[in-house]
Amino acid sequence: MRALIALFALLILPWLPAQALESAAQESPRARVTLVADHLAIAPGQAFQLGLRIRLAPRWHSYWRHAGDAGAPTEISLTLPEGSTAGPIAWPTPQAIPFGPLMSFGYYGEVMLPMQITPPASLRAGEVFSISAEATWLVCDDVCIPEEGSFRLDLPVVAEAQTNPDLTPLFAAAALPRPSPWQASATIQGDALRLRLIGPGLGRESLKEALFIPGASGLLDHAAPQRLSHGADWLELTLKRADRPENLATLEGVLLLTDQGGRRLGYDIAAPLLTGAAFLPLWQALIFALIGGVILNLMPCVFPVLAMKAMALARLGGAARGAVRLEAAAYTAGAVVSFTALAGLLLALRGAGMALGWGFQFTSPVFVLAIAWLMLAVGLNLSGVFALGGPIGAGGHIAARGGFLGSFATGALAVLVASPCTAPFMAAAIGAALVMPAPATLAVFAALGLGLAAPTLILALAPGLTRLLPRPGPWMEKLRRIMAWPMYGAALWLVWVLWAQSGWAGVALALAGGLGLGLAAWVFGRAQGEGRRGLGPVLAALALLLALPFGLTAAPPPPAASDTAESWSPARVEALRAQGKGVFLNVTAAWCITCQVNERIALRRDAVQAAMAARGIVYLKADWTRGDPAITALLRSHGREGVPLYLFWPPGGGEAVILPEVLTEAMVLRQIALQ
Repeated sequence: MRALIALFALLILPWLPAQALESAAQESPRARVTLVADHLAIAPGQAFQLGLRIRLAPRWHSYWRHAGDAGAPTEISLTLPEGSTAGPIAWPTPQAIPFGPLMSFGYYGEVMLPMQITPPASLRAGEVFSISAEATWLVCDDVCIPEEGSFRLDLPVVAEAQTNPDLTPLFAAAALPRPSPWQASATIQGDALRLRLIGPGLGRESLKEALFIPGASGLLDHAAPQRLSHGADWLELTLKRADRPENLATLEGVLLLTDQGGRRLGYDIAAPLLTGAAFLPLWQALIFALIGGVILNLMPCVFPVLAMKAMALARLGGAARGAVRLEAAAYTAGAVVSFTALAGLLLALRGAGMALGWGFQFTSPVFVLAIAWLMLAVGLNLSGVFALGGPIGAGGHIAARGGFLGSFATGALAVLVASPCTAPFMAAAIGAALVMPAPATLAVFAALGLGLAAPTLILALAPGLTRLLPRPGPWMEKLRRIMAWPMYGAALWLVWVLWAQSGWAGVALALAGGLGLGLAAWVFGRAQGEGRRGLGPVLAALALLLALPFGLTAAPPPPAASDTAESWSPARVEALRAQGKGVFLNVTAAWCITCQVNERIALRRDAVQAAMAARGIVYLKADWTRGDPAITALLRSHGREGVPLYLFWPPGGGEAVILPEVLTEAMVLRQIALQ
């Protein structure tokens, strides 16, 4: 019997009018509303589109999901057969509707509010899929009138679904907002909120107008003018804040763009709402970057490079003024070019849709492994196992050969090793730079490189200072060998980072590769000593095969948080704050030396742990070692692009306090005692 019903449905469906799949209408002088489907017949388990079709009389309008200063969105309540699921309303792109001093967001003419319905797979051909809906909507002109209606649709179930040729185009024409292809960020400055997008197609030659429609109330003055600024590959809208904005981490809504031909398109926007100095002016960001680069010389991250710097300074003693300037210029060029290249790579990867921050390369186990081997190779060079004046030996062989290439490579390697950390002023500069147009971003990172190289550059420009350095002599050979040990220490630290990322399999690969690298260096050094220059590189290359990373195993879950720290999650922070508890959040990474030093000299101290416990402050840790996108978003929401970041929410409520990048025990205790 069911088979006969199904066969009858298949035979008669093509001859049914499309209106049969549109419910009875709820009509008024202002609107005609029906429930419609994009299928004439549905199949078990196969999703289809259901929609509330609203046809408005001239001058009347209905409302978007966020109505603005006045109005109310349409609401739909469905009753479906058991086992069915219904998605939310997919709201079409709205338009701005001004009325006196107010601004609302909604629709004129005809609008389709679609929802995706998934029937159960247990349905059988020949059955009827019945849908009931209760809806309310508000229509306004000079006055507003609430309306409501009840609707019903009965859809036949067949083996193969059949679309509705008359109504399917209406769903396709719903003009839903597109996903944004651009990098977006926003910040509050005084009574203004600035929304910035970076990417192609945003210049004034492409766009005529832009309007941002927020997805929630309480943040913007909807009726205030929105000032548009353009660049070659960016746009910025200056919006007016509401008097009492909500505490939001993300500015969400729809951006309406009108091109020069008058075509209007909507894009979904979710921009991290940055705090702090994320939108510093360019001149201030450049100054902060220069100062931060200078301070970076004192950060623990740069300690492994002290060996190369020490040898470079030793060589400057007694050198001719021109040679000193050449060395300093080369070192500066290496630092500036490397910082700029890292920034360019970061911008390119972020433009491709990857959520990355400063120090992103150290979230890759392969990169950490390669740098560990590089540190080992530099140490072996300094120890005299082999001699090489190129980039690998820039640190150790500079005392003997120096030159532009060696000094350039030293500056480049200093940046590479220092990149996991942020220094005071540097964090604000990077946060500002990464929401600027690309040329400004590169300029800020170049200023960081200039600051990092500034001590050496000043030494070269003030020749009187070089006379204070000891003259070169046999002692330099001893210093060179001593300075190998910081490089070995850096290699060990990176192997520990690799363990945090990839477990013992990564450590085994690092040790096996280190053994192969040591053998290659020894073979190469022996060949150099015996004058067999042709055989040495061949044997060294064969030995290096043992050091090639054929791939790291999948990284295990990060190790459990140490001490009394709990693992961070946004839900955990919200729950603790709802209970009135204080929260201290440590955003860290295993490859950030500054983070590890801060933990040992400040956060793990008994006095600090006792003070937190006494005041009911919960200590949370967010581990960014492997580049968790949720932690990346957390960093950006506070205007940061790298670790460390320390946030303290006081007991009883209140906004988060951001602590400095370099901590002391007294500083943390003082902050806790203030609450």
